[in-house]
Amino acid sequence: MVRLEDIVIVQGDFEMRADMALEAGRKYAVIGPSGAGKSTLLGAMCGFVPVAQGRVVWDSKDITRQAPGMRPMTMLFQDNNLFPHLTVAQNVGLGLRTDLRMSAAQRDQVQDALFRVNLDGYADQKPGNLSGGQQSRAALARVLVQARPMVLLDEPFAALGPALRNEMLDLVQDLVAQTGAALVMVTHAPDDVRRIADEVIFVEGGRAHAPRPAAALLDDPPPELRAYLG
Repeated sequence: MVRLEDIVIVQGDFEMRADMALEAGRKYAVIGPSGAGKSTLLGAMCGFVPVAQGRVVWDSKDITRQAPGMRPMTMLFQDNNLFPHLTVAQNVGLGLRTDLRMSAAQRDQVQDALFRVNLDGYADQKPGNLSGGQQSRAALARVLVQARPMVLLDEPFAALGPALRNEMLDLVQDLVAQTGAALVMVTHAPDDVRRIADEVIFVEGGRAHAPRPAAALLDDPPPELRAYLG
């Protein structure tokens, strides 16, 4: 479980506060207006954005100042962050070794991850030869090999069409169910929330509100959420 204990995030004139606990094995959707700080919240959890006040705690251990690579979580960004000069297998292997000096067992892990995202025939391809959906799968395979107990998704499927996005969301659900990882996903689509989330974190007005059950919140939203949903 990760706890955000009265954290304050400051970026220039922007300030956001959060105080919440996220439990293992749960799926959370982060929603709110553009510019409200959804991506910033994930960045602070993962260590890419500094916390001005408060603590980030994982299972009673303070990780507030811990480097991103040392935290028990991994993050998938909007642009998938694939390196065009590397093969698909090498891009996935970066999740295990940044120098790509992998052991035979680690190479097997990469092949297994590619198989699980239906890319086992594309290991030697470059990202530029893949479709948008295949690139998303490759990025997801890199998340998978890291086997962290929390997976953070910052709208990585936003550029995909509805059918392909739903396919990717289903794949994500299957993978986190297999590993038991918690999932925290930024999205603008209420349909995505209903499809994947157990709970919702609503971000607006300088605050990331504590999680609330997704179905109940969407069926009877408070005024500020109703205004956002339109």
